[in-house]
Amino acid sequence: MKLLVTGGAGFIGSNFVRYWLRAHPADHIVNIDKLTYAGSRHNLDGLPSGHQFVQQDICDPGVEEHMQGADAVVHFAAESHVDRSIDSAEVFVRTNVLGTQRLLEGARKQRVPLFIQISTDEVYGALGAHGEFTEETPLHPNSPYAASKAGADWLAQSYFHTYGLPVIVTRCTNNYGPYQHPEKFIPLMTTNALQGKPVPVYGKGAQVREWIHVEDHCRALEQAITRGKPGEVYNLGSGQRLANLQVAELILGLLDKPASLIQFVTDRPGHDFRYAVDASKARRELEWKPQIEWEAGLRQTLQWYQQNQAWVGAVRGQAYDQYYSQMYEKRDQFLSKL
Repeated sequence: MKLLVTGGAGFIGSNFVRYWLRAHPADHIVNIDKLTYAGSRHNLDGLPSGHQFVQQDICDPGVEEHMQGADAVVHFAAESHVDRSIDSAEVFVRTNVLGTQRLLEGARKQRVPLFIQISTDEVYGALGAHGEFTEETPLHPNSPYAASKAGADWLAQSYFHTYGLPVIVTRCTNNYGPYQHPEKFIPLMTTNALQGKPVPVYGKGAQVREWIHVEDHCRALEQAITRGKPGEVYNLGSGQRLANLQVAELILGLLDKPASLIQFVTDRPGHDFRYAVDASKARRELEWKPQIEWEAGLRQTLQWYQQNQAWVGAVRGQAYDQYYSQMYEKRDQFLSKL
């Protein structure tokens, strides 16, 4: 089997590539990634020969060439950090909407048998203190990131209904595990705590998120590829829901760090209060359920970051270098117009 994976040098994508090649060692994966700050070659170290990496922007028209002979496209590539989308929404629209359309069109032309659109529960908006999102919940995105992902979902579903492209959309809750960029919540809490730095928590830390280990997410995607029905949407979640403050306190406790490291900071604009999904459809139709218990998975994740400080430094350094490279590029463009 041949898979084209986009964004496979990022957090979930690289974990999926590793999982798939362990479970299906005879298969071949072509992995396309632009290598923005969130994607790193360090995430791909030690992969077997069944993995082929291509550095390319999914918005490039030539991306469809890599789909020839593919049995499925698994589309992870996306700008994904809500804070960054608030600061600069344009790149999210370009990558998440235009990039997805380019991939869908390429898959249509190449007659790819299956297209998996990896989405997020954030497209549904926010919940109050009770209830769960189902696959029938209307989309109501509240951040530029979520809006761009909702747009990509609608495009994917339009290609199924208009062109008959076999598309499956999966919407997962918050992932945690190894290889997650240090700007994200659990890695940020962990790496700051390990260095004795303040652990920033938005507002009062009351926002509730549902957490799933990235390997359980990968297992669900495997089932979607092998058992899923084109045209369907599948919510993926664990049922493990905690307030952000609870997660921060648990991390500090597991690392034997004082709760005084918690630093409450100004809340994010338009911060969604609560996410929770009903994953019963995936459990029923995909015959999938999470296998990694929350606290055991969190302990494993914290140990990974403790043992991979060099990776953390390399990824943070890469993000720093890219930021200043882009800043100098903008400066040079401005000066050239004077």
